[in-house]
Amino acid sequence: MSILGQVAADVAAADPALASHALADPGPGRLELRVADPDRAFVLEAVHEGYLMHYGEPRAFSQAMEPDLRLLAGDALYALGLERLAVLGDLEAVAELADLISGCARAHIEGDPAAAAALWEVSTAAAARL
Repeated sequence: MSILGQVAADVAAADPALASHALADPGPGRLELRVADPDRAFVLEAVHEGYLMHYGEPRAFSQAMEPDLRLLAGDALYALGLERLAVLGDLEAVAELADLISGCARAHIEGDPAAAAALWEVSTAAAARL
């Protein structure tokens, strides 16, 4: 199973309301292929999937999800990623991802999704070096 598939399975197991929306095999995530450490790849995929639930098209969940549930699922994915990173004891990385999440929200509020994409590139490159 891909790391993105594991993200979907973990969220679906934690919240039965999301289980019917999780895709059985979403294939590899875009970020997991760029990060060698599987724990950090899981974190990035979870947070990125949360981001996509809020602002784009999710890869591991049905796009037909009701909008309010989709926002809650995005929040659950953010929390899953940040919690996994906190368990690893990397509080500096938790703060960086929290900044990424808030920076992306700001970019979208300001109507600048390209700025959000640039933030993702910087964060993914930083995670790949760890």
